[in-house]
Amino acid sequence: MSDNSDMRIDPTEQNIALTADFRLIQKRRGHRYSADDMIVAHLAATRGVTPSRVLDLGCGLGSVLLITAWAFRQARFVGIEALSEHVEYARRNVALNHCESRIRIVEGDLRDATLLESLGRFDLITGSPPYFLPESGTLCADPARAAAHFELRGGIEDYAKAASAVLAPKGLFVCCAGATPSQRSAIAFEEARLTMIFRQAVLPREDKDPFLLLLVGQKESGPACVEAEPLILRHADGSRTPEHIAIRKWTGVTQRKQGKSREKQGDVGTLRTLI
Repeated sequence: MSDNSDMRIDPTEQNIALTADFRLIQKRRGHRYSADDMIVAHLAATRGVTPSRVLDLGCGLGSVLLITAWAFRQARFVGIEALSEHVEYARRNVALNHCESRIRIVEGDLRDATLLESLGRFDLITGSPPYFLPESGTLCADPARAAAHFELRGGIEDYAKAASAVLAPKGLFVCCAGATPSQRSAIAFEEARLTMIFRQAVLPREDKDPFLLLLVGQKESGPACVEAEPLILRHADGSRTPEHIAIRKWTGVTQRKQGKSREKQGDVGTLRTLI
């Protein structure tokens, strides 16, 4: 158990609800829990599998890891994260939710083949990689935000390769990827020798283009990929769609009074905060 001082929230931090009974400490300004994390965790937890070992690649603050741990109470989890600040937050959040006995946070790079091999095999692997190229915008001064938004340590190709290396037979890799270029994620899966079995475009609003793809892959060959109807997070007026509300309801988080969407045109960071 971590020292109680790890659980103290200073004025620069906040303690938010992840699920009905799991919480997350994060900075008020900086890298934060996002819609990406919520919908990846929801997809992973509702695919009809009951995993015994789960790996979250690039676990960040621990949000996807903790939501899936909330859903799969009997499973054991490993989160791998390269950024020391995120490792510290992830370990605090694991302790905050009293999950030390079944969640381990490993500090390291998911591209490190030796480290990956040492972790064993997993029957569910999740990942919500960054999907902005470094040259696509101005890097954030905050290293944690920069690493969360921009592909400073690889993108979907590296996540797919890492998942393929440690995925158990009949295991699933559930992740998200940028919607453009349109064939990038398919090529990444193919090069990693993963079969894509599910793909769903995600739109921030009904009047916007897709910004994200939800993906499921496996090592074995399978039937043709299921192309699901797009998931639209918000109506044109900024209010949440019924599908978005249903995912939030699944987590058990009380519906808050809706205000305007925090999306701001042209800000590459805001698309990762449309909770």
